[in-house]
Amino acid sequence: MKRCVIIGGADIRRYDRIRTHLREDDFYICCDSGLKHREALGIVPDLIVGDFDSHENPHLDIETIVLPREKDDTDTVFAVKNALKRDFRDFLLVGVIGGRLDHTLGNISLLLMLDSLGMAAVALDDFSELEIVSEKPAFIQSHYVYFSLLNITGTAQGVTIKNAKYPLDHAEITCEYQYGISNEVLPGMIAEVSVENGRLLLIKVLPDYAGR
Repeated sequence: MKRCVIIGGADIRRYDRIRTHLREDDFYICCDSGLKHREALGIVPDLIVGDFDSHENPHLDIETIVLPREKDDTDTVFAVKNALKRDFRDFLLVGVIGGRLDHTLGNISLLLMLDSLGMAAVALDDFSELEIVSEKPAFIQSHYVYFSLLNITGTAQGVTIKNAKYPLDHAEITCEYQYGISNEVLPGMIAEVSVENGRLLLIKVLPDYAGR
């Protein structure tokens, strides 16, 4: 199934990292200042959306939706909703994490929205991959140096982690006590994370970033 890549305006330093995740048949939506990334990513947008308060409208021969500056949805939220109307079910979000914390948290909530609709969605930044764990288990390969589980929706119950340095068996993680940070996959194994009730944000940290 063809995937939709949403490109936001947050800074990207590791373009090489992001490019390895792109596919030839991806459908690209650039959101306003996300246009600044198109050359470094080596992509041509299929759709441009934005109110153009942070980037000039380039007036390219590409479908462009100009949004009002006073609106309920951010440009990125509008892009995701528009992609859903086009029947995309698989999403990759880049350039959506970093800079302004309010935008970052709002964009992470898009992962929750897409998960609630049964869509596949991953967000990338320079050092990590983010996804939601809910009804289906998630698997973490051993090449990730760390992985963290954060509760961002309420109480998560029945949390189980297998094949990791710090395993859990039907545990509970609350928003008030986030103890699922910086776990490690056991050498040569594939870690498995599942949750019976609630949802968790899974952050998989890539090999060249070991800061805590």
